[in-house]
Amino acid sequence: MSGSSDPGTRVRLDLAYDGTAFNGWARQPGLRTVQGVVEDALATLFTRTPPSPTLVVAGRTDAGVHAADQVVHLDLTADQLDALRRVRVGAEPAPEAGAALAHRLNGVLGQSSDVVIKRGAIAPAGFDARFSAVWRRYEYRVSDRVETRDPAQRHRTVWWPDALDLPAMQAGAEQLLGLHDFAAYCKPRAGATTIRTLQGYRWRRDDAGVLIAELQADAFCHSMVRALVGAAVAVGEGRLEASDLGLILDVGERTSAFKVMAAKGLTLTEVGYPAAGELAARAAATRARREL
Repeated sequence: MSGSSDPGTRVRLDLAYDGTAFNGWARQPGLRTVQGVVEDALATLFTRTPPSPTLVVAGRTDAGVHAADQVVHLDLTADQLDALRRVRVGAEPAPEAGAALAHRLNGVLGQSSDVVIKRGAIAPAGFDARFSAVWRRYEYRVSDRVETRDPAQRHRTVWWPDALDLPAMQAGAEQLLGLHDFAAYCKPRAGATTIRTLQGYRWRRDDAGVLIAELQADAFCHSMVRALVGAAVAVGEGRLEASDLGLILDVGERTSAFKVMAAKGLTLTEVGYPAAGELAARAAATRARREL
């Protein structure tokens, strides 16, 4: 039977990328994007077994933003699965189809690619990379001391000219936790809700003294993480009080009181999913519009 009539077998891929040379995640005509690069590799891989699969991502990242563990899914036809099952790695037997796909894609992308497929597997029933997710976690890096500025990390760390007050920044971050309308901290998009649950927001210094912000939410709207970080940095500089961040949230409008931080300091570090038996229900619930 031809694969064209097959409903498809879903595969989950976990990938990492350096966002420096990308115009964000989403495919755009004439621009280099992460989705475009990986989907072009898929097209090369499945030239003899069309149609080429397309990707659904857990969370789109903006231009210049990195990912340590992004999650996508794609659906493969029976013919494509058969082709993958014939793949061998050295003298080893053919791996599971998802793992074989990850291996083949990395071969197409190349040894020095700024995108790496970390792992692949047949997805459990009901899995949707975007709608089944229960949280996304990001990290933002700020170096506010000359002695912590590592040139090897300059593409993923913002160098700040003034020393920042870590306890004050943490106090400001705590004003923003919980379920809110984050319109004041999001770049608006037509028809998109700005209601989110910020589940965690913590500042710390790593062993080298670099300031690290860790943020987790059910989802983030456009530029939300970089705005939340920028607001805390304004508190760290003494330009805002910690309590001001909650007041800005309540007003619900964009403000010039703080700057949205540069993209290069931001990395998507992890996406969380419920147990396999809850994936479909979570996806259905997430599709419903968020309301306070």
